[in-house]
Amino acid sequence: MRIHFNGAAQTVTGSQYLLEVNGDRLLLECGLFQGHRKDTYQTNLHFPFEPDSLNAVILSHAHIDHSGNLPNLIKQGFEGKVYATPATADLADVMLQDSGHIQQADAEFVNRKRAKRGAPPISPLYTQADAAEVASHLKGIPYTQTFEPIRGVQARFEDAGHILGSAAIVLDIEEKGRHFRLWFSGDIGRERLPLMHDPVLPQQADLLIMECTYGDKPHRDPEEAYIELRDTIRRTVARKGKIIIPAFAVGRTQELVYCLNRMVSEGDIDPLPVFVDSPLAVNATRVFQKHADLFDAETQEFVRNGTHPALSFPQLTYIQSVEESKALNERQEPMIIISASGMAENGRILHHLRNNLQNPRNTVLIVSWQAPNTLGRRLAEREPVVRIFGELCERRAEVVTIGGFSAHAGQNLLVKYAQASQTFIQKLFLVHGEANAATALTARLKDTGFKDIYYPPKGSFFEV
Repeated sequence: MRIHFNGAAQTVTGSQYLLEVNGDRLLLECGLFQGHRKDTYQTNLHFPFEPDSLNAVILSHAHIDHSGNLPNLIKQGFEGKVYATPATADLADVMLQDSGHIQQADAEFVNRKRAKRGAPPISPLYTQADAAEVASHLKGIPYTQTFEPIRGVQARFEDAGHILGSAAIVLDIEEKGRHFRLWFSGDIGRERLPLMHDPVLPQQADLLIMECTYGDKPHRDPEEAYIELRDTIRRTVARKGKIIIPAFAVGRTQELVYCLNRMVSEGDIDPLPVFVDSPLAVNATRVFQKHADLFDAETQEFVRNGTHPALSFPQLTYIQSVEESKALNERQEPMIIISASGMAENGRILHHLRNNLQNPRNTVLIVSWQAPNTLGRRLAEREPVVRIFGELCERRAEVVTIGGFSAHAGQNLLVKYAQASQTFIQKLFLVHGEANAATALTARLKDTGFKDIYYPPKGSFFEV
């Protein structure tokens, strides 16, 4: 078997791993690479293999950095099945069509500028119609059910606890008389995370491909993040301000809504208007409600004992139209606005920031990791002046960062995850992490007795 590390290798974006087994080709993940805009288009456009040579694809979850280049893959000739859990299949359909809409809108914006200087137009990476084609390739497989994506490989999904439907991909492989198990972690969630079950730990894995996003730091208890959020809301409401939260539409938004529901239901905060202003988040939340049976025991109990579903309560409004979104700017009373994107790079959150950033009564709440060179990172670093829609904007609002809402495992859980199969693991590959995270985690793992640990660069491959 040969493993090609084509994406999320020595970085945290564009997940893509190609397995060659028994003469067949199986792709794990097909994510969009996200980074400097001048580099991303070409990187995403060209695959390091012929798409029509693939036999099958397996997705760990629906986040765009793991699924977002599927429309382009199919557009370029892939005709096989894309296996995922049913919840991931539903979320991927919603998210990919939204991504296609963004690709089109971005191309139109760029082409208006190019036309002014006489430059030829560019084409979007793919369109919303291209993205809609993915649904016919998706095949939902429930957790723990065995399926055979290619010859000699028995696969199953185990709950990764990251977002709804997220999974580790377990491959029991028979090749040339050898039998071994490859366990691909996908994105590992956290223990005691709202809504989600705890991650299932590896069992008898001979080869482990494991994410290391937060390999250099442990996370604080999620309940501490809940308290920080509560105190931030109380403080902002006391000065009659608004709380503006850039949040990823899938996963983080639903987690925040659940926490706010708890706070109001348990009397931790006084009721106030909460708006989720993101069409994608609204559609994704419908998928969450459709698959509510996947929620953890705590959430199920909350729904049974409370008067409101987990992702709905009287003060909460999901906004779809642009007109409703604009109307929020006219309202002056304290409120919470949750809007995409999570790194404040595009979408409606930019309008909310432009309209509220200069008011010292308001708070901008950062609840996720912010990539370098993004508006979210500049806000998290408390820059006094930022650029929005090409114009300079003075930041007078308070900025609060809460790290405890991360849906990725911290260092301690990553060590625990690997140790669950330590007596079986022959090779451990660290992916989906920057160098400092991989270096720190490698040191911790070696202290516990691991030896064959690799941090493969993009474009490399290993023979097994």
